[in-house]
Amino acid sequence: MFSKLKHIKELRSQGKSIQNALAQESTTTEKNNIKVVMNGNMEIISLDINDPGQTNLSANLTSAINEAIKKTQKLMAEKMQAMGGLGNLGL
Repeated sequence: MFSKLKHIKELRSQGKSIQNALAQESTTTEKNNIKVVMNGNMEIISLDINDPGQTNLSANLTSAINEAIKKTQKLMAEKMQAMGGLGNLGL
């Protein structure tokens, strides 16, 4: 039993390491006068709309999209847990 707990702790540690590494990576997409920079954790770093006077719109969109991503990730985690979670890994 202790070996299973140790294995779970190691998996969690590896997951956090991967998450931290992904946070350091980013992608940039430009389309229709909109530029989005997102890190590897699917968080928007910046959102630029090439339309003068729309700075508040950019900030509000960034916040709303990041919140939607977090809610979706939480939903995915809940669904995975309900389907067996780590149990499928033989833990």
